[in-house]
Amino acid sequence: MTRLLPTLGLAAASAVLLSACAMPAGQAAPARAATSPVSFFITSANPGQGANFGGLAGADRHCQALATAAGAGQRTWRAYLSTTAAGGGAVVNARDRIGRGPWFNAKGVQVASSVEDLHSANNRLGKDTSLTEKGAVVNGSGDRPNTHDILTGSTPDGRASTAANDTTCRNWTSGDAGSAIVGHHDRKGTNPDPVANASWNSSHATPGCSLPALNSTGGGGLLYCFAAD
Repeated sequence: MTRLLPTLGLAAASAVLLSACAMPAGQAAPARAATSPVSFFITSANPGQGANFGGLAGADRHCQALATAAGAGQRTWRAYLSTTAAGGGAVVNARDRIGRGPWFNAKGVQVASSVEDLHSANNRLGKDTSLTEKGAVVNGSGDRPNTHDILTGSTPDGRASTAANDTTCRNWTSGDAGSAIVGHHDRKGTNPDPVANASWNSSHATPGCSLPALNSTGGGGLLYCFAAD
């Protein structure tokens, strides 16, 4: 390579070097964001009241505050949470409140191109890609502590559950009694249903809504946050 540089022009030499560094055929690089690198993350911490976020609005504020601290506060952030008609509440589907996509993690890697892609087997969600707003990996199955349970209150297709029991910790206002549906960000767990077991957004119910109850099944009261604009 060094013998070529004196005889080739600068442009030609650069082309040779770029060719040498090119990826092998058939190995496509993951799509990366062209501008703002983050439009999806898992919250790095819980505010301290378990699944009580003060409803959807409070959960959205939590996402917004963490995004702002990470330098992405110029976007409109929404928590990936559904709510039900229990107690006179309004039915809200998580998939309907997060925008259209595409979404990229803090490293600029695309995790889904659209709402439909997000709720398909083609999404790139997993332990290595579902990062916090700081770009950190969230503990999963086998780690200590395990915090792979992510609060969603949603069915696998991203909609509110029609089950008679509580699935949203009283629409995200209870930090004590109740239960919520959680997903596994690492797609691992012990759920006997192989489909639900691998689901990032709908794996099992929690035994309560307090932080100790969420901790007991491998959770930390964390949320998925998406840029809706």
